Amino acid sequence: MNLSIGIVGIPNVGKSTLFKLLTKKDVLIANYPFATIDPSVGVVIVPDDRLSALSKLSSSVKTIPAVVEFYDIAGLIKGASEGEGLGNQFLSHIRETAIITQVVRCFSDQAIAHIDEQGVNPERDIEIINTELIFKDLDTINKRLISLEKEARADSKKNKDVIFLQEIKEGLERGLLARNIKEGLIDEPVIRELQLLTAKPQIYLLNGAEDDVSESLKAKIAELKSDFVVYDLAFAEDLSALIRKAYKVLGLISFFTTGEDETKAWTIPSGSKAPQAAGAIHSDFENKFIRAEVISYDKLLEAGGWSVSKQKGWLRLEGKEYVVADGDVMVIRHG
Repeated sequence: MNLSIGIVGIPNVGKSTLFKLLTKKDVLIANYPFATIDPSVGVVIVPDDRLSALSKLSSSVKTIPAVVEFYDIAGLIKGASEGEGLGNQFLSHIRETAIITQVVRCFSDQAIAHIDEQGVNPERDIEIINTELIFKDLDTINKRLISLEKEARADSKKNKDVIFLQEIKEGLERGLLARNIKEGLIDEPVIRELQLLTAKPQIYLLNGAEDDVSESLKAKIAELKSDFVVYDLAFAEDLSALIRKAYKVLGLISFFTTGEDETKAWTIPSGSKAPQAAGAIHSDFENKFIRAEVISYDKLLEAGGWSVSKQKGWLRLEGKEYVVADGDVMVIRHG
């Protein structure tokens, strides 16, 4: 699986600057989907020093990193959910992403105009973005409720789904993000299939210096049950912390395969068992999984190779119930 992140924010907060910083140092993969199709999608290599070390150890011909798809969503303005600005066009793009990074302006450079005449106010800007996402979700919920209530009249089993949708609607109307309304509610199939925008995890990128970030802003983000990173995008060089934060928030880990032909990083959800990891390599491998040879990255590097690892007894044979750990190096055996 590849991680996809939607970058949102009101105009002139540094959103496009972030996108350029993320993509300028990484060469787009030529045969990668979107790379030559949509200029607002950037494919960025996931920084991981372990990958290059393994590739060197195996003298691999190819080194294939995990990648992140960054979607640069057009600037949101008040009324976007009703079609203001690019409106529905960009809101639909957010549905394709796994996580939202909301860029929030904290810096006060007067040379860069703020869309609001009242000036820089990060908490207000967050409210504008989240309100538009909520309005769009309410529109989605209301449309689905109309059809679902008709279905429930013919099939009483769907009454429970109507109740779930009504719970989400009531929470959204109170100004809550869908993922904060009730624990487990967004995991119900009838909710999950709607791909609600406010059900997605959010990371707030606070554009400014540490001194620009108030305690009340931090408290607001905590109240939203979200996380944040602070970057002054005018001087930022290394943005890898944003990708690592996204991995953490989404509960993702990396495992590796390595050999003379190639060394590759694979992204899977934390808690995945060995057959699921095999399925990330090829869909057929999950059902045909027999066993996996497994060693941690650290141990393989310490041994200096597979043969010494076997001699030392560090290479393990694991079955279908093995839970893959971050940094595992695996050889999958399948039928």
